[in-house]
Amino acid sequence: MITAIVLIDTDPARIPEIAAQVAEIAGVSEVYSVTGEVDLVAMVRVREHEKLADVIADSISKVDGVLRTQTYIAFRAYSEHDLEEAFDLGLGD
Repeated sequence: MITAIVLIDTDPARIPEIAAQVAEIAGVSEVYSVTGEVDLVAMVRVREHEKLADVIADSISKVDGVLRTQTYIAFRAYSEHDLEEAFDLGLGD
């Protein structure tokens, strides 16, 4: 499983609706509104590296109101929260 943490700058007046749209994208497992320098953080989990471009460049960055993204690829997980179980339920496809 490949995990990417995507920091998202948005139109501040539209954060809730943008978050809801991002959350509906296949491959996005979670979306959080956060304090700090960015508006949203999305967790992207895919099975193949090539799918990252589909989810981030072709989908998240194209949501109306998304101004810019920064992506961090996770190297190693130090904690597991039943992610494989979630994907077995079809949440990651």
